[in-house]
Amino acid sequence: MEDPREKEDKEFITEAAELDEALRVLNSSLSQIKWRLKYSRRRLDTDILALCTGMRPVILVDYGGKMPELQERLCAILKLCQKESPIFEHLRVMVIEEMIYLIHVRGLADHVRSSLNSEQELLFVDVERDPPKMITEAEKNPLGMQLISIQKLFSLVFPVGGRKDEASPSHSITADAEPPINELIPSQASEFIDLSSCMQNTEVLLPTLNGWLLGYPVVYLFREEHNVAAVCNLSSKCLHIYKISICRNGSHNEVYQLDELLSFSVPYDLSMRGSKEKWAEAFLAHMQGRWERCKRAWRPLQMEVSELKPQTIAF
Repeated sequence: MEDPREKEDKEFITEAAELDEALRVLNSSLSQIKWRLKYSRRRLDTDILALCTGMRPVILVDYGGKMPELQERLCAILKLCQKESPIFEHLRVMVIEEMIYLIHVRGLADHVRSSLNSEQELLFVDVERDPPKMITEAEKNPLGMQLISIQKLFSLVFPVGGRKDEASPSHSITADAEPPINELIPSQASEFIDLSSCMQNTEVLLPTLNGWLLGYPVVYLFREEHNVAAVCNLSSKCLHIYKISICRNGSHNEVYQLDELLSFSVPYDLSMRGSKEKWAEAFLAHMQGRWERCKRAWRPLQMEVSELKPQTIAF
């Protein structure tokens, strides 16, 4: 009998040759739908490969056009890719309100489980305060508690193992949760998942949800009532930009350049030690742990920290 852990590992690609095959299939699919991405084409390549190798569970697609055309194109690409190669079978398009994402179903399930089990430290920044304040325990913040409720909902939509009956009872939605969970759980057989209802009856805004979904170690807390003041407060502060870059493995004759895997910002006053912050070191170790599983596909990743002057808004 096949070891379940071996089966799970096969859901991600780990070899450089598999990256090349994934790009070949992606190129073919893009040609078939005649989608010319121009400047963002390399970004799409990196994002797709990051999902397929397990380096990231969720990608925010903020390039390549606007809704609903962007959604239609991404769904068409996935459908073509999945017909040609099993490499893409666990990828889906997900929509939450006006945001569109590419996800790896197993990767997102693992990310949700890890968040709820506090396996990776997640810090919050209360941007309503001036100066912003770091919050280490979400349970002591009303907005943080609402985000945890959304995470529990995601644990039902994306249970570890791929079956709804495998969701842990401790992650279940309370009886008075709205909307009913049956209205939220989509068919994962489809390449498209709409979770726009997941934030109903909460004050959580998309920048906060995105911070968690995209795997950042520090998340800004935004709520509707004080959103404008919070954005103005944040934009007046100097920020540190943390960027993790990665490079594909290939033959010795091929030259590859570093591509951005992800980036996020933290107020300068709350991150004065830069990459030496304990949470930054822990996050880099976490990302390196992901890299270890597919290190034959990627060269070692790098973290850079740069300073962003006030008056430039970055989430």
